[in-house]
Amino acid sequence: MMLLERQQQLQQMDALLAEATVGRGRVVVVSGEAGAGKTALVEAFASRLDDGLSVLRSACEDLSIPDPLGPLYDLARNGQWELPRAIDGHQLQRLPLFSEALDVFEAKGPCLLVIEDLHWADDATLDFVRFLGRRIANTRILLLITARTDRSEGQMRVRRALGEIPAGNVVRIDVPLLSESAVLSLAAAAERDGGAIYRASAGNAFFVTELLAAEGSGALPASVRDAVLARAEKLSPGARSMLDAVSVFPRRADAWALSGLCGIAAAGQLAECVAHGLLEDFGDGYAFRHEIARTAIEMALTPSKRREYNERALAALRENPQVATARLVHHAVEAQNLDVVRELAPVAAREASRVGAHRDAAGYYEVALRYADILPMEKRAELYEGHAFECHLIGRVDAAMEAQGRARLLRQALGDRLKEGDSLRCLSRFAYLLGDRESADRFGEQAVELLETAPDSAELAMAYSNLSQLAMLAERLEDTLSLGGRAVELAERLNRPDILCHALNNVGAAGQWLDFAKGRRDLARSLGIALSGNFQEHAARAFTNCACVEMNRLNFKEAASFLDRGIGYCVENDLATWRDYMRGVQAQLLLRRGFWNDAATLAHEVVDDDATTPLVRYPSLVALARLRIRRGDPSAEPIVEEMRRFLDKGMELQRMVAFAGVLAELAWLGQADRQEALRLIAIAESLAPTPAVFGELAIWRELLSPGSDPGDTGGMAEPHRLQLTGDWRAAAALWAQMGAPFEQAMALLLGDEAAQREALAIFEDLGARAVAQHARGLMRESGVNHIARGPRPATRANQAGLTQRQMEVLELLGRGFSNKKIAAHLTISPKTVDHHVSAVLEKLEVVSRGEAAAAARASGLV
Repeated sequence: MMLLERQQQLQQMDALLAEATVGRGRVVVVSGEAGAGKTALVEAFASRLDDGLSVLRSACEDLSIPDPLGPLYDLARNGQWELPRAIDGHQLQRLPLFSEALDVFEAKGPCLLVIEDLHWADDATLDFVRFLGRRIANTRILLLITARTDRSEGQMRVRRALGEIPAGNVVRIDVPLLSESAVLSLAAAAERDGGAIYRASAGNAFFVTELLAAEGSGALPASVRDAVLARAEKLSPGARSMLDAVSVFPRRADAWALSGLCGIAAAGQLAECVAHGLLEDFGDGYAFRHEIARTAIEMALTPSKRREYNERALAALRENPQVATARLVHHAVEAQNLDVVRELAPVAAREASRVGAHRDAAGYYEVALRYADILPMEKRAELYEGHAFECHLIGRVDAAMEAQGRARLLRQALGDRLKEGDSLRCLSRFAYLLGDRESADRFGEQAVELLETAPDSAELAMAYSNLSQLAMLAERLEDTLSLGGRAVELAERLNRPDILCHALNNVGAAGQWLDFAKGRRDLARSLGIALSGNFQEHAARAFTNCACVEMNRLNFKEAASFLDRGIGYCVENDLATWRDYMRGVQAQLLLRRGFWNDAATLAHEVVDDDATTPLVRYPSLVALARLRIRRGDPSAEPIVEEMRRFLDKGMELQRMVAFAGVLAELAWLGQADRQEALRLIAIAESLAPTPAVFGELAIWRELLSPGSDPGDTGGMAEPHRLQLTGDWRAAAALWAQMGAPFEQAMALLLGDEAAQREALAIFEDLGARAVAQHARGLMRESGVNHIARGPRPATRANQAGLTQRQMEVLELLGRGFSNKKIAAHLTISPKTVDHHVSAVLEKLEVVSRGEAAAAARASGLV
């Protein structure tokens, strides 16, 4: 079929390639629905290229579980690069591996890399795309990706991966459905009924092709499946069997495999399938013209035939040692060859984990465990432990908890104290990640108690460090240092740098309150060991605690640096849990610095993700709660209640301090019980190991109970100490110097009339409507007259010509809400939100959501 209505896309791709050849590389995402013609567009583009350009092709396959780094293996083969040797040479470290890949592709001069069907990609491949996308701008590489536009999980993961590449490095090219005029033109050339074909196909290019190829003048096939099957029925019995055999190979079947599978008649049968337009001959292999056609033939097989062809495919592929284990497992599962599944699924899981494809590794462990009932207890325990580890890395902590619990019971039955103790320690960590502090403490203590009955071991060192970490998180400084010291001593004696850096992290984070300089040094040493040893999770935790220590001391510049580095590290290494935790801390920092819309957007990215665990959500909840309270948003209530639930499963000081602060702010505004807030502040004070931890809450206590004794202010951050000792002017100046406008205004509110008016202006500029309203009341009580009320919302809306609903939408736009989030918040459809957003942009005479929010703030609309 000729390529119609694609000239604009081809011209855009030509222009992007021309830019890439002179050093301005890009990622080009060609997207459209299945059958829209993405591959045809890529083929047409590739056919126009000069022979001197390096073109390396690859694709993802629709395997039950993806083949880790499968596309990179394809690109490596095309580029004569020995990827397996490179993987071994870099000792499982992906960043050096990806860096070498970039060097290899750059060395080829102007280069076009193609990865088709990225929606079927494994995590490691998506990481490679992210890695390359962030560095491609200064290269002569054009990375061309095809992906579907459906709302499958795979496509959502593609969107997230591409969203972490700088926007200027990504260009999206849509492949639309064919217009009616294009279909009529194609049909006229084939002397067919174009109107009927358009009505049946809706312009889907692949379906149009199949309908045009359908013989006879009878009724058109009702679906692509019917059209493909009708054409397949015209094959000879032998060729039809060959077509069935090829259909069980996702994407393509190697010629050597088909020869082994079907014997000497294979060549003639394949030729017949090619002649009828059902298969394409690539010389070394055969494939259906589209995945839709392959699926149609495969789904038409009876279950017994499907198992038979997959068994034969498995036997043929196992003859070649170069075949990826993932492909073998796929066919073994489809053939229900349980012996092979038991043998190879664990191997595939370890291979996936080895290159960082943790989601896929968890999938392979699940497959292995499905058929593990006849395995020895030792093997089953290993599988459960592997599954638990991979699940916790990808945020599936509930599943990790269940798998680790099963492993623990098996280790107990085997009498293996070391492994059982380690299982208990893992259960402690997982329980903590789920927000269950009581269970975390119980499992952690059981682990140490059991492991101390055995000779000194790495497991015991890690169990000590785990208890030290729990103590540190509760600000129990003596326990942290004591248990951490034992862990450090044992880890050094056993030469376990991974455990050493974990323990130093705990000791440093707790030590900040006793000797700030030493705490910093211990954390820096922990981070250095983690980075040099490629202990990725330990490094992420070290970045997090380094940032939090600086935040505690109000060193905002240093905290921002650690957060930027840490989040970048987690993105590079696909550590989603730690990345999202640090994003919440970053949202709190942005809130402090007055960038409230940015804080809202960042926090929503975490909170709106249903897969995020409770613990990871907490820092973002803190930021959103404070933001919504200050803006007077009634939707703060469910967030405050979610924060409260954390205290039900164990009293942890760091969460108690945050929650008590949020409730105190509500009480100060007259929206919560003052005595309850003061009670929580008193509990937090009783738990605080030093006054330094308590500075911010001491200020809220003073606001809720004026004239109360501030207590010992020694060691508190300087602006807190100044404010508590009555020097509001110096405190406000220091907050201003730090770039913390809300805290500056709160200090000014304690001052004279001029200071109070300045505070009110700051609250208004920030959009802290609830706080500004309360400040007006306090000013009136102190005798200040002629306080500007600010225009009424209805008046402001009328000035801009906005309806009440459009005002609500504009207000949420200003808070960084997505259309989907606005729809959920207002209980209306996303389509209705689209209409309201368009109307708002038109009435405000702006072209983007960001401009609308800025214009609204400038004009006092929000």
